[in-house]
Amino acid sequence: MAAKRKLSVLFVTSEAAPLVKTGGLADVSGSLPGALMAQGAEVRVLMPGYPAVMEGVKAKGRLAALPPMGELPGCQLLAGKLPGGVPLFIVDCPPLYRRPGGPYQDLTGKDWADNDLRFGLLCYVAALLSGANSPISWRPRILHCNDWQSGLAPAYLNFMPGEKARSVMTIHNLAYQGVYPAVTLSRVGLPPSAFAAAGVEYYGNLSFLKGGLHYADHITTVSPNYAREIQREPLGMGLQGLLAHRADRLTGILNGIDTDSWDPESDPYIAKYYNSVRLPVKLENKRALQSRLGLLAADDIPLIGSVGRFTHQKGFDLILQCAQALLELPVQLAVLGSGDAELQDAFQQLARSNPGKVGVQIGYDESLAHQIEAGADIFLMPSRFEPCGLNQMYSQRYGTPPVVHATGGLVDSVIDCTPQSVADKSATGFLFSPMTPEAMLAGVNRALAAWRDKKLWRQLQKNGMARDFSWDASAERYLELYTSLLAEQPA
Repeated sequence: MAAKRKLSVLFVTSEAAPLVKTGGLADVSGSLPGALMAQGAEVRVLMPGYPAVMEGVKAKGRLAALPPMGELPGCQLLAGKLPGGVPLFIVDCPPLYRRPGGPYQDLTGKDWADNDLRFGLLCYVAALLSGANSPISWRPRILHCNDWQSGLAPAYLNFMPGEKARSVMTIHNLAYQGVYPAVTLSRVGLPPSAFAAAGVEYYGNLSFLKGGLHYADHITTVSPNYAREIQREPLGMGLQGLLAHRADRLTGILNGIDTDSWDPESDPYIAKYYNSVRLPVKLENKRALQSRLGLLAADDIPLIGSVGRFTHQKGFDLILQCAQALLELPVQLAVLGSGDAELQDAFQQLARSNPGKVGVQIGYDESLAHQIEAGADIFLMPSRFEPCGLNQMYSQRYGTPPVVHATGGLVDSVIDCTPQSVADKSATGFLFSPMTPEAMLAGVNRALAAWRDKKLWRQLQKNGMARDFSWDASAERYLELYTSLLAEQPA
């Protein structure tokens, strides 16, 4: 009997914390591979050789030189390790990746004009390493792609001969699809037959993400509810037909969080450590947050915190619409974020007009993000759509019950406070719907009524703090999925 082959996974991503981060994909890429390895998988992460990667990974060995293909330039494949120790493959191509700015945009915030080539190369290398003609001896049995930047990898793999890995395409945010003119097909070296409705073609253009969704052996999203939402309008973003057609190959697996970095018992950023049996100590963190943001020192005024990107998706405009009504309840507001310039200006004006009641910091500050989770009484997260979301999980871990719009992963991770969930001690927060100022205010008022009931509030806090949002459960689900895909193939 042949020896059982180890479950080997090539995890392809355009960003990974702590090296390169613009959003939640980096958090997943920085945590899930390590969790998979802890459960016995053999994982390699593949990502581009941006300056931050080349500088952040000290020891790099040269594995192979890859020739040009189409308009994709030649490159070197390097091996190193992520800061957490997970093995890393780097696509080293200075003409495409060694430039100032971010992974997707230049220093002015404009998308790189050659992003089709930059991420086409990442996809091609991923497929090459996953097929019979790989230039290296290590072979993955699973090719795990993430978001549009790696979406063409399953397409390339489909047209490669011989034995190849099974492929998984994970959608972290369907709103970003990597759509380029039809000429991109020849630029990235895909065959003409790929440019079809049953392929990468999307309304006369080429879509990286559609390619992944069509050619991958299985599709996942980052929460079960989001997997259902994207099969219909409006959250299907034009791809709902394809996703509904592949519903039997679509699975939602809720993301985890980094429970080492986000732990109120050991968080270096907060004023006082606490846990579910030392919840009165949490008040010290509220006082510290009030002091930092110039808020009135008042234990008896509920403090609502919110952290995130100032975008239409995240619903910060709804907070502004409700701001005066909220302040009259009364409450204090602590807001940290950046993004849309008009929203930034409006929040700064709100703070200037309400000294001692509203504290706003523009930009991102890791320490303040942690201090808001620990110091706020209530966390407000009115996202219009949210594939998974992380802050609502941080909030529950920190005993800060969240008020969230009933969408995506927020539904999967927050248990609404109802008579039944209070009775069975499962309630952890408050869901509101529809996405209107009136509904959000009603959700906040439900939370405030619970906050005034000290016994109920303590129970909500303890319920949330007892939940397991670690990556272990998510990694187990992914391993089950990988194993099921491999079982479909002849031994």
